[in-house]
Amino acid sequence: MTRDELLSRISINPDVCGGQPCVRGHRIWVSLVLDLLASGSSVHDILDNYPGLEEADVLACIAYGAEMSRERHVDIRVEAAGDRKLANAASRLSERSFHKVWDNPDDAEYDKP
Repeated sequence: MTRDELLSRISINPDVCGGQPCVRGHRIWVSLVLDLLASGSSVHDILDNYPGLEEADVLACIAYGAEMSRERHVDIRVEAAGDRKLANAASRLSERSFHKVWDNPDDAEYDKP
C-alpha cells in the first residue's frame, strides 16, 4: 500500500472528535493509536481491542505521524556519547537543511546557527 493510500484512511472533520485526525469511518484518534504503539502495544493488541480497525488503519496512523513529524518541530534534547559538538550542531540544523542533507548530502548548504 502506498503512502497516499494509507493517508486516505485518515480523516479530519471539524464536526467529528473536535477536528482531531481520526481513522476514517471511526472516532478513533490517530494520536490514540500512536500512543498505544509507543506504550508497547502491538498491532495485534490494538486490533483485538478495536475490532473495527484493520492493520492498514494502524499503518495509516504511523504514516500520518511520520508526515506530521516533518511539519512540526519537537524540542528533543540531543545526547551524544562522546561528541558534544556534533550533538549541538545537529540540534541546530533547520528543517530545510535537514531535508537538503537527507535528499542530497553532497549538495547541501547548511544554515548557520
